[in-house]
Amino acid sequence: MPIDIEKIRSQFPSLAVTDDNRARIYFDNPGGTQVPRIVIDRMTDCLIRNNANLGGAFASSIGAGAIIDGARAAMADFVNATSPDEIVFGQNMTTLTFSMSRSLGRRFTAGDEIVLTRMDHDGNVSPWLLLARDLGLTVKWLDFNPETFEFDLADFAAVLGPRTRLVAVNHASNATGTINDVKAISRMAKEAGALVYVDSVQYAPHGSNDVQDIGCDFLVCSAYKFFGPHQSILWGRAELLAELEAYKVRPAASTGPEKFETGTQSHEGLAGVTAAVDYFAGIGATMGADQHARHAGFSGRRRDVRAAMDVLFAYEKTLAERLIDGLTALPDVTIQGITAPEAMGRRVPTISFTTPRHAPRALAEALAAENVFAWSGHNYAVEAIGRLGLAEKGGVLRLGLAHYNTAAEVDIVIDALRRVM
Repeated sequence: MPIDIEKIRSQFPSLAVTDDNRARIYFDNPGGTQVPRIVIDRMTDCLIRNNANLGGAFASSIGAGAIIDGARAAMADFVNATSPDEIVFGQNMTTLTFSMSRSLGRRFTAGDEIVLTRMDHDGNVSPWLLLARDLGLTVKWLDFNPETFEFDLADFAAVLGPRTRLVAVNHASNATGTINDVKAISRMAKEAGALVYVDSVQYAPHGSNDVQDIGCDFLVCSAYKFFGPHQSILWGRAELLAELEAYKVRPAASTGPEKFETGTQSHEGLAGVTAAVDYFAGIGATMGADQHARHAGFSGRRRDVRAAMDVLFAYEKTLAERLIDGLTALPDVTIQGITAPEAMGRRVPTISFTTPRHAPRALAEALAAENVFAWSGHNYAVEAIGRLGLAEKGGVLRLGLAHYNTAAEVDIVIDALRRVM
């Protein structure tokens, strides 16, 4: 069943916003997506009806507690956690990772090794580099092939050793768009006795996360990248969360995920998180009904979210192919990522490119003049941009698609680039 793109777009109020009577074309999605009406309404309702701190005997406080419980349940469904108590909330992925790195650091001693990658967002690099500096840990690097834009698992096996304690890896690259085989990476790391910390921020808007199937120990993602508010989520294996010491104030809970949630959380943000998951579930229950049989092991919201991801990713692949075809037809364009049509399933629709004709920032400004929103630079993928030899050249121009984008918008962007190039 094809998706109803007009019905989807009608749910996003921001898609109707114009500037000087010109429609906005949101190709800045890897940095943050737009939100559907259900998210806006749930957040507004929270601020009207349940704007209170926790622990009170009165209605608004009780309502706020129910919102948090609902958000944990929603994210447990989203990542297929065994329990809502495995879900920790925070302001952003980087903050959560810095916090968790300090708790995990108590398990490590000088000379222990951690494996980082040249493909990751710096939010999954710097926290571990600083931990290594503070504790005297050894950092090993997993490189990627700058021609294929993928890891070679033989290279990964070579960096694992008897003192490897942690592997930090991204599920999908926010620079090249590559989807990594985190299941195989997790299996190999676990065989070496290491913990696995997966950054799924760039993957979560496009594909299903199943932490039980992946076999990792921690997974982080951000709701504002999958059509929700500025809120981030960490899933951690229950037994690990229970045994780890949290850095917290004394009155805070000493058990459960709450011990890792410093201070008062954004209750309205958590209402929006649940709404974002329910948005996916609504698509899966209707436009994704043909996919339900593929997810017979799931039911209810967990099944519907996975069905939604199937149909939405299939649609996004058609847009990605169209955008790549259009870019390769332009003079002197180099796409910094997978381009083969048969390999579209191994990448998310985050497409970065360079051209010797224009600096990435200049292209972004030219597109902005056409009301096309796009990012340029390293986009915090510092290691990846350096590995590609682009750090001194202004990085890349990054175009990121979401399922509310259209083929017509892709054509408009290509036409705009053709004029400015």
